Amino acid sequence: MTKETGRILIVDDEKDICGLLSHLMESEGLTPLVAYDGERALKMVHCEAPDLLLLDYKIPGVDGMEVLKRIKELENGLPVIMITSYADIHGAVKAMRAGAHDYIAKPFEHNHLIQVVRLALASRNHKGKNKALSGRLQDSFSRNLYEMMGTSDTIGQLVSEVNVVAKSNFSVIIIGESGSGKELIAQAIHQASPRSNAPFIPVDCGAIPESLLESELFGHSKGAFTGADRQKPGKFEAAQGGTLFLDEISNMPPASQAKLLRVLQEKKLYPVGTNKPVNIDIRLLVASNLDFNTAIASGSFRHDLYFRLNEFTIRSPPLRERKKDIIFLAKRFLNLTNEELNKNVKGLSDAAIESLLFYDWPGNVRQLRSTIRRAVLLAGEVITEKHLDIKNMSAPAIASTPEVPDISWGKLSLKEIVRQKGIELEEMVLRKVLCTTGGNKAKAARMLQIDYKTIHTKVKKYGI
Repeated sequence: MTKETGRILIVDDEKDICGLLSHLMESEGLTPLVAYDGERALKMVHCEAPDLLLLDYKIPGVDGMEVLKRIKELENGLPVIMITSYADIHGAVKAMRAGAHDYIAKPFEHNHLIQVVRLALASRNHKGKNKALSGRLQDSFSRNLYEMMGTSDTIGQLVSEVNVVAKSNFSVIIIGESGSGKELIAQAIHQASPRSNAPFIPVDCGAIPESLLESELFGHSKGAFTGADRQKPGKFEAAQGGTLFLDEISNMPPASQAKLLRVLQEKKLYPVGTNKPVNIDIRLLVASNLDFNTAIASGSFRHDLYFRLNEFTIRSPPLRERKKDIIFLAKRFLNLTNEELNKNVKGLSDAAIESLLFYDWPGNVRQLRSTIRRAVLLAGEVITEKHLDIKNMSAPAIASTPEVPDISWGKLSLKEIVRQKGIELEEMVLRKVLCTTGGNKAKAARMLQIDYKTIHTKVKKYGI
């Protein structure tokens, strides 16, 4: 990706900080400008026309919040990144409410700061496109993405990418963490495409046992295997003329990958149990939460299939990289849950907003939705920090491992001890592997080299 260029106005009364930030900006090919107080910063905004501000929350004279307020009144499109100490968390929340693009807490990591600056500059350079897109919000795909994912510049850039690729027939890889909205992006591409009147068929490749995956995708004839009492078309045929979305495609076993590649190259498939070809006309979208380079290097994903699929790539950004969307989405989920529960929770306390903004959200939007729904259920008029209970949202329960109890020496034989410990070890291994796969039983079964029915039985047995 080409690096963005630009003029960065650094506003801080600490000369050492200004020197450090100037050096970091120069090392990235950016042009640093420096102001040590608010009045000077406002003059330089007029005279120097910077592309971005790095603005300290506490500066002499006109303070950081007042500078932010005046800039937003004069030039709302200029991104402002607030620099604050951990002691000024409340100030950071106020700044985000007032229109700051993002915030950086001291002491900051250099790479993180550069990443935030790069994202802000990229968003500014896409402003013209984003404004045009905003004027077309009547388009269902744009409106759906903005409503479902947020209104930040990051989402605006995502909508722009969707708009570019949707009109083509390109295969698209959507990369992103679980819960970040990959299927929403796939649906938006379909809705904005010439195939929008045909079916959109989603398939979770990790949720289907390996023994059934090919039948699900390509269909089967009557008598093809035990239990195949009738002919059944697969997902490819169901998506004929439309879009097939293969979610978590990195979970697909190698044998199925080879057959998928052949289908894509020949544009025809052979249902399980027959030699009669079926011509297909579909647009393929795929998604994964794993790094394909790692999967290819380990041999778990075919490099030729990756090159066939990778005609265009879209990244679904995690929630922690677009903090501006957190409060928007929280309020949206609050309103939806109010309707569902027939309640009238009016909003979130300042402490609750701080908690939402400063939590990393490893489960992304899906986790935020569950958190807000629970909070609305518990809250009266206002959601407080207590209702969110974020401090207790560390590791999921599936990651826990049972404590090994003391052995009652003399009461159990060696055989009984080994049996008891074997059961405990089996449960511990199951929990560990399911934690690694994010609860995906089909993938865990493949890792443990057991069939899906066995792992399903054991999971039920141990109450995992």
